[in-house]
Amino acid sequence: MKHRPQRVSSLIERELSAIIMRELEFENCLVTITGVEVNNKLERAIVKFSVYPSEKLKGVSAILNKSRGRLQFLLGRKINIMPMPRIEFHEDKGLEEAAKVEKALMNK
Repeated sequence: MKHRPQRVSSLIERELSAIIMRELEFENCLVTITGVEVNNKLERAIVKFSVYPSEKLKGVSAILNKSRGRLQFLLGRKINIMPMPRIEFHEDKGLEEAAKVEKALMNK
């Protein structure tokens, strides 16, 4: 059972990415689900996402959070796990930080 959260994380990432592509529209930007972290009790799933260009982040975040209930419902119909973790969307700052570090190294 100790591997269940990791399996659930990868399943949610795969299925939620497909649902978001099918159900939501984002104008002039690329939205990527970069990872999902599920706690051990499977109560909560933190869905990390990145947006390019980053100027569209607030709009994308608002759309994802507004659609969270519907996405949760569609995900529950697609994968049959109990309990179904409650999804939360968080910006993945790793890519942005990596770009800043790379730019700083290039300027040296």
